[in-house]
Amino acid sequence: MAFEGLTERLQKAMEKLRRKPKVTEADLRETMREIRLALLEADVNFSVVKDFVKKVREKATGAEVLKGLNPAQQIVKIVNDELTALMGSEAVALNKAPHIPTVIMMVGLQGAGKTTTAGKLAYRLKNEENARPMFIAADVYRPAAITQLQQVADSIDVPVFKKGTDVDPVEIVREGLTQAKENHNDYVIIDTAGRLQIDEQLMDELVNIKKLAEPNEILLVVDAMTGQNAVATAQGFDEKLDVTGVVLTKLDGDTRGGAAMSIRAVTGKPIKFVGEGEKMENLDVFHPDRMASRILGMGDMMTLIEKAQKNFDEEQAQETMEKMRANEFDYNDFLAQLDQISNMGPLENILKMMPGMANNPALKNLNIDPKQFAHIKAIIQSMTPAERTNPDLMNPSRRRRLAAGSGRPIVEVNRMIKQFGQMRKMMKQVTNGNFSGMQNMMGGQMPGGKMGQMAMNRMARKMKKDKLKRMKKLRKLRKK
Repeated sequence: MAFEGLTERLQKAMEKLRRKPKVTEADLRETMREIRLALLEADVNFSVVKDFVKKVREKATGAEVLKGLNPAQQIVKIVNDELTALMGSEAVALNKAPHIPTVIMMVGLQGAGKTTTAGKLAYRLKNEENARPMFIAADVYRPAAITQLQQVADSIDVPVFKKGTDVDPVEIVREGLTQAKENHNDYVIIDTAGRLQIDEQLMDELVNIKKLAEPNEILLVVDAMTGQNAVATAQGFDEKLDVTGVVLTKLDGDTRGGAAMSIRAVTGKPIKFVGEGEKMENLDVFHPDRMASRILGMGDMMTLIEKAQKNFDEEQAQETMEKMRANEFDYNDFLAQLDQISNMGPLENILKMMPGMANNPALKNLNIDPKQFAHIKAIIQSMTPAERTNPDLMNPSRRRRLAAGSGRPIVEVNRMIKQFGQMRKMMKQVTNGNFSGMQNMMGGQMPGGKMGQMAMNRMARKMKKDKLKRMKKLRKLRKK
């Protein structure tokens, strides 16, 4: 996962600061030194680091911060604000044409994930805007490039305009745009050629396509794993094409995150999307404030909520909540939840969006094999209808039958049943606004320390408020 090393270093620096009863100038200097080293190790551009540290030091120095109430928290806030500003302050939407089609030109080096990203973008536009996108296959050089685009397009049911590899790419784009207008497509996504490195021939071709297509958006696709090379690539493409936005791919890979933090500052061009994962739905809008929170280990609850809203049925979620509250959550509900969670992406990534969990020791080397979900499903699906609806029926003979029916060891069956019981108990406490049981399970520590405790307290207050509203509504209905 991107930023893990940086997050760990920054969290340690901030935690050391928080433990100080009072913060001195020397403490601030030491913290700034650790921040500087952490950013440089994350492969952030040197001049960007220098400017960032200078801004934080200027805002953090002075009596109003160092002698004020809770100076450590104020300094953390300053670092968070500056990180957000460094990456662009706010999310930037796609540029759209006043009339259809909106033309999006995808550019980037070979291997950056341009074609896959084009597919993810088309999938997003189809599902979120109910749009009718079309691809133009303008990469006539890379072996199997058109075939790859066709495969991606088929998987999401989007048409492709192609003329093979013996036609000039500019002519392909010209004819493709004519067809898109005739078919009333909302978006045209041009998949252009890439190279292993920037060269004059590639740039001339891209410039000619730009002149003809007059794209509303030129998205540069950059592999986040290439570090500082990604920044150099962005500069090269921007000089020739004046790109309008950047898409960072492979942000879930073994990357130090320096590209994400340097590109905006060096080029001035916004990062519009980030890709994390191979599935077509794994393309997210880039929110600088949320990314800053993730880097500082404060979680990303907004993205987590948005993912949940996309994958969870609201009515079913409310019904499940009521069952949790009444301690009636059963294996049928659990099975439905597993399917919905699987659609949100890797579980370890979801957990790391919770405040304080990014570098939690329990999650440090957590790598949940998708097969584990399949094994749990196999165990549940081996249960009788009565066993699924009444978890308390699980005696030793039933467990042995489940092990034989699911092909899983009895130890695994016992572990799953025990964990389900613990989860059920915790769910009841949480949904009733009681976090003491959850806190005890974590050894007295809430995720994210004080910030995590505050977040949990806010959640508890909201749950109690919602509960009172429901009770009030129920009383009114009974009176009627």
